[in-house]
Amino acid sequence: MIETPPLVDQYCQGVLRTELGLGTFEAQLIRSAGPPAAGTTFFDTQTGFAVRRWCPPLLGLEPHCAPARYLARRRELGAAESARLLLRGSGVAAYLVDTGADGDLTGPKELALAGDAEAFEVVRLELLAEQVADTSGTVAAFLANLAEAVHHCAAGAAAFSCGATPALDPEPPGPGEVRGAADRWLARRTRGEAVRDPVLLRHLLWSAVSSGLPLQLHTGTAAGTAAGDAGPPTGFVRATAGLGTRLVLLGGYPQHRRAAQLAAAFPHVYADVGAALGQTGARASAVLAELLEIAPFGKLLFSSGGRRLPELHAVGALVFREALGRVLGGWVADGAWSWPDAGRVAAMVAAGNARRVYRLDGRG
Repeated sequence: MIETPPLVDQYCQGVLRTELGLGTFEAQLIRSAGPPAAGTTFFDTQTGFAVRRWCPPLLGLEPHCAPARYLARRRELGAAESARLLLRGSGVAAYLVDTGADGDLTGPKELALAGDAEAFEVVRLELLAEQVADTSGTVAAFLANLAEAVHHCAAGAAAFSCGATPALDPEPPGPGEVRGAADRWLARRTRGEAVRDPVLLRHLLWSAVSSGLPLQLHTGTAAGTAAGDAGPPTGFVRATAGLGTRLVLLGGYPQHRRAAQLAAAFPHVYADVGAALGQTGARASAVLAELLEIAPFGKLLFSSGGRRLPELHAVGALVFREALGRVLGGWVADGAWSWPDAGRVAAMVAAGNARRVYRLDGRG
């Protein structure tokens, strides 16, 4: 039996506070640009099946119960109590919470209270820029206030994150380029336009690099981009080598192998493992084994990738534990590993690596 410490969920978002109907609930299960195929629901996915396997017992139901029965029980308990039971049943001791997500979601303190855990903030760079823009009247004021805001956040947050990584020039832009990009964006900001300009995004990324905090980079389709988009930003990884900033590549499935390769090749790069496991459900052990065959064990970090539904936080954690036990336990049974080594590696991936990378001990 593989023993793991309480998990550190190194990337997640908050959860919705409202009650959800069947259609609204299933729409949150996966990220899709449209409705499910005719005659099906998004419960007909690996994620949906994983929710039905792991979450009903946490709410007092049998595994694999019908979605309608599960949601009836959820409504009976209420959104807050359901979230409390799901989060506390996941075995997570600490959450790193991206506070830049859309919607009325719980923040780090509220998530920590519901889950009886610690919580640390991950600051989304794009949202930070938007907040600064709303209180800055000129380009010069915006850039000065942005630099001050990054410095202030670096003193209290656990990490920065960026939801979009430029595919072009990975080098830091010059001051003139930044001023021009900021001027154009501030003019469009009056219409509510989000940060999309590649120059401004590069400026945000390099501002975070200069802060010294770890920087989480969303990669591949998990970042909400169109299917088939490029995976990890190799150019940016190379450009930041040797600068002392740790990069954590998030949500790269199905480009997870490339993320693991970069983690193996560059000392400052780490790869996320948890979110891919929640997406692959019954195939999670195969995906985890692929990551463990490529990257050094000290470069892999668990996360649930949970967002909006507490079910996704719980599934991410519980699927990870089962997959880790199945993979490492199998290697022990084959005689390839010893039990002590399996337990040591399990503790690293489950919590130890994240505590070291984000320097969590002593925070809070």
